[in-house]
Amino acid sequence: MQITNRAFRYSSALADVIQGFVLEKQALGYKYEKTAFNLKRFDDFCISVGHNSVCLPKKLVLQWTEKKPFESESNHNGRVMLMRMLAKYLVRLGHDAYIYPDRTGSAIHENYHPYLFSEIELALFFTQVDQCPPSMSSPNRHIILPLLFRILYCCGLRISEAVQLRDRDVNTAEGTLTILDAKFGKDRLVPMSSSLCSKCQTYREVMHRISKPDYFFFPSPHGGHYKESTIYQYFRKFLWQAGISHGGRGKGPRLHDFRHTFAVNCLKRWVRAGVDLSAALPYLSIYLGHTGLENTQHYLRLTAELYPEIVATIDEKFGWLLPEEDHL
Repeated sequence: MQITNRAFRYSSALADVIQGFVLEKQALGYKYEKTAFNLKRFDDFCISVGHNSVCLPKKLVLQWTEKKPFESESNHNGRVMLMRMLAKYLVRLGHDAYIYPDRTGSAIHENYHPYLFSEIELALFFTQVDQCPPSMSSPNRHIILPLLFRILYCCGLRISEAVQLRDRDVNTAEGTLTILDAKFGKDRLVPMSSSLCSKCQTYREVMHRISKPDYFFFPSPHGGHYKESTIYQYFRKFLWQAGISHGGRGKGPRLHDFRHTFAVNCLKRWVRAGVDLSAALPYLSIYLGHTGLENTQHYLRLTAELYPEIVATIDEKFGWLLPEEDHL
């Protein structure tokens, strides 16, 4: 029987199970589009090796998750974790399945410690961004990149959220960004500072004088919006020019560390200003697009670890908000 999930048709003996697994995840708010594609590849693999029963034997799982030549660790870990989740889903349904040990394939993500930019490093980085010249292949990058990177840091956006902004999503009259269909399918309004809002207005007058509302706010010279990988390449280039060393693959700084730095700096200011964090944390959680307080609380622990001068205040007044150490 052939099963359809968006553009993917599952046809193996596990087709019904895979379809149910994807639908369950999507019902919980996960997009699961890339994962649905990876599951389609696994579905095709099952057919190619003649797997014809509703189960996940160890031999099949190990065959599928064997590391490929030149495959990155993160991609391999992703395939391992996907098989682990699918196996647990099968077991819940009463089928036999081999489940990888929980620690397998997740070391890179669990061991990564967020890199927090200092004020000096931020100043050096943005100095290099502002000096970026236009090029034949990207004649407007000197206009686009300074604002894009400032929005990433000043608003704590994910890179996927920033590059997918459209002109209509940037409301300079109200000073807000509208983030649509972000991670977990959530929409939210993100307030901007007056200075950033002013930069957006100046940028719009140059880049979007005759644009339609649905045009991408940061248009690629090749049409559509900038790819996340392209922005990451610029990020690495500006880091090098600013003299900020990179620790290599999996060690950062990462582009996402602008978001970490934004959150920690926000919490640091609140603690020093005497803000009631039990009341303020939910606002930061919504601002960042978190599904709950747990991820936001981790930033509070990180803030306490990095700024000893405020740790006493945090422990005394808000210690009950801190997550356990082994959850970090």
